[in-house]
Amino acid sequence: MAFASASAGAPHLDGASLSALWVLPFACMLLSIAVGPIAAPHFWHNNFGKISLFWALCFLVPFTMAYGFSLALYEALHALLLEYFPFIILLLALFTVAGGVRLKGNLVGTPLVNTVILLIGTALASWMGTTGAAMLLIRPLLRANAHRKYKVHSVVFFIFLVANIGGSLTPLGDPPLFLGFLKGVSFFWTTTHMLPLMLFAAAILLAVYFFLDTILFAKEGKPVPPTDCCEEKEEASATPGRCRFENGRQIYDCGPAPKLAIEGKVNLLLLLGVIAAVLMSGMWHPHVSFNVFHVHVELQNVVRDVLLLIITGLSLKLTDDESRRLNDFNWFPILEVGKLFIGIFLSMIPAIAILKAGENGALASVINMVTSNGEPVNTMYFWLTGLLSSFLDNAPTYLVFFNTAGGDAVHLMGDMASTLLAISAGAVFMGANTYIGNAPNFMVRSIAEDQGVAMPSFFGYMAWSFGILIPLFVLITFVFIS
Repeated sequence: MAFASASAGAPHLDGASLSALWVLPFACMLLSIAVGPIAAPHFWHNNFGKISLFWALCFLVPFTMAYGFSLALYEALHALLLEYFPFIILLLALFTVAGGVRLKGNLVGTPLVNTVILLIGTALASWMGTTGAAMLLIRPLLRANAHRKYKVHSVVFFIFLVANIGGSLTPLGDPPLFLGFLKGVSFFWTTTHMLPLMLFAAAILLAVYFFLDTILFAKEGKPVPPTDCCEEKEEASATPGRCRFENGRQIYDCGPAPKLAIEGKVNLLLLLGVIAAVLMSGMWHPHVSFNVFHVHVELQNVVRDVLLLIITGLSLKLTDDESRRLNDFNWFPILEVGKLFIGIFLSMIPAIAILKAGENGALASVINMVTSNGEPVNTMYFWLTGLLSSFLDNAPTYLVFFNTAGGDAVHLMGDMASTLLAISAGAVFMGANTYIGNAPNFMVRSIAEDQGVAMPSFFGYMAWSFGILIPLFVLITFVFIS
């Protein structure tokens, strides 16, 4: 997720030498994700990993022919070792650990209950990461609304709030802010400066959600879960006296509704371990590194990834398999994200290189829009950082504009605090604009679909986000971004 300095003598990709045509494989990768599930759903479901690999090769093969094997290998290893593998290992740990936490009891998806779940998730996201909070609460939300007809809006607002906007208060919340922390931005600078924007955005979105869910809940006839089933039908049917037949229909007699309880509590401790491992990698600097074909891999990052894999293994060992099954846990969502994002990270290489070239690159016109007469244009910093973060990885996009603004954290936190605020808010908030804007977006969508929710297509989701979020961001621009 971060860009590290290469070792001396490493091959160097000059983004200024690349034309915009090199971005075509990445654009086609995004188009495949958008159109494939609609145009050919069966083919897409069975072959999305191969399609992802195809578009990655559509970049790598011509690039190798044009610039040589050494540079192609270096760029591929750089993307894989410093970006993709840390990204997917962190997601795997959070997905596995949070998937071992099971909320038991009679949680009924009324508008008030749903809004409270979104509120709790939004509050947690800044302290356990958007991915951690999303993976912890998406299943309880889906289970609480299993009896509801209208569910899509709940998942969409969950992505808006828990998977994105809620993670804006600390470097733990979202990768761009963690990169800012590594560059010298104070841990609580983000909290104090982003808090008014986050509270403003969250309050409006929660109010809109509650109003919409109330209307839909009434339209459904204010449904309640059926009384002839219980959360653990398999347990009921296996227990004498808890299962009977009436008029040829099997009835599960669960008795009084169970109180809310958490199963798999050990995973909450393991979640703290994940957070500690991530923080360690940012605060411990042993100045020990390894070179893999000139790619500079630092010891603290290797230790972090090993610790995350150990935590993943501990979660699997310490959590009862039956509990995971009853929690509707399976590996497809993380496999889907892993296969698609390897294609995204590789095909995205030229787009990031061109952006890093700044005024000398093919996107110089974009970079030039953030400055006028030598002064930063904060509105453009907010919108350009945000819109590019909607389609590119928001972490390197944040870095590009952080460096465009001077790259001096002390200066940015002081005289240019409003500029740093615009960059930070754009990178975190607008990750909610598309499914690929932030990693948990895609995982939440995949889990929801796996549990039978007919989620909108890539463009269908953007209709939701652009219809609701863009007006909100315009309002934020006028109120907070100067």
